Amino acid sequence: MAQRFYLLAGEPSGDRLGAALIAGLRQLQPKVEVAGVGGPAMEAEGLKSLFPMSDLSVMGLAEVIPRYPALRRRLDEAVRSVAAMRPDALVTIDSPDFSLRLAGHARLTRPTLRTIHYVAPSVWAWRPGRAKKMARVIDHVLALLPFEPPYMEAAGMTCDFVGHPVVAEPQATPAEAAAFRAAHGIAPGAAVVLALPGSREAEVARLGPSFGETLARVAVAEPGLRVVVPAVAHLADRVRAAVAGWPGQPVVIDARADDGSAKRAAFGAADAALAASGTVSLELAAAGVPMVIGYDVSPLTWAVMKRLVRVDTVTLVNLVSETRTVPEFLGPACRPEPMAGALLALLHDPAARAAQEAALALTMERLGRGGEPPGLRAAQSVLTHCRPHAR
Repeated sequence: MAQRFYLLAGEPSGDRLGAALIAGLRQLQPKVEVAGVGGPAMEAEGLKSLFPMSDLSVMGLAEVIPRYPALRRRLDEAVRSVAAMRPDALVTIDSPDFSLRLAGHARLTRPTLRTIHYVAPSVWAWRPGRAKKMARVIDHVLALLPFEPPYMEAAGMTCDFVGHPVVAEPQATPAEAAAFRAAHGIAPGAAVVLALPGSREAEVARLGPSFGETLARVAVAEPGLRVVVPAVAHLADRVRAAVAGWPGQPVVIDARADDGSAKRAAFGAADAALAASGTVSLELAAAGVPMVIGYDVSPLTWAVMKRLVRVDTVTLVNLVSETRTVPEFLGPACRPEPMAGALLALLHDPAARAAQEAALALTMERLGRGGEPPGLRAAQSVLTHCRPHAR
């Protein structure tokens, strides 16, 4: 009898993790059954999403409160769906606020349900008590970062480091990068900067204006500047409107019309990037694109966050490489003038650029580049945990 797994992802980065996991499960068990909630990447692997994943893509206290009733309805739907499927395991992927509530409610209806959470909470960064709280409803954790398993095990869960699927994703060839520049009329020698203001509507609304002003300052020093803006499917129209007044003749890559090749080529053609904090820093690292990180939230959310954070950087490249080569501008520091200065340094200072490129390479090495694909490692961990002796 084929094993059945219920998967839930709440945002694009989790969708990619889920897709790689499903592919790995099918490689090891071709008849495996999957159901749950996911985005286009998971749906491409055969998942029929219970409802649009974008309904869960919300972050920050001030942003969540007005949408709580809708989120609660989606939680109830997911709980009923898990109960109806009776899976061998529930696999929740990141989005801990929603995911752990789902695991807890699903356990109430079926106490023996095995629960697996993909992406360890960053207890090394803030709110260390989250691990023990998570252990009340989660049996096993799939960790993206090599230093995370001991934190999970100390809280009472089993945990495997499986690496990050970004290390196995294909990268653009020099010919593809050159073709992208030619297709968009980018002059030889012109600087190309990627702008990535986030995958949530609130992020685009908050970061869009400051990113635009930052790039306007860069354009003064770089008259030939071209800007490329990859946009997730559910925000493509919102992003297009947000960048309409930006300098650099922005090229918006709409995920609805891209199989991934245009975005990949854009990353290959880029000289630098201005990006929101998050998993995108690893995508840029995989492509070898030096970056500047900018991120802002509501004053209420920022006031809470700055009291809880236990590390001096939130950028994954800095953390994994154990360097601080990626400049980051968070909260009140997310302002155009310093971000523009940091971008210009990457474009013109060979030493700054070389230091960051070395950190990007080291990050990929530590996350498993060159080894077994992380999605397959995650699938092996899930199947091993679901064997009778594993509990």
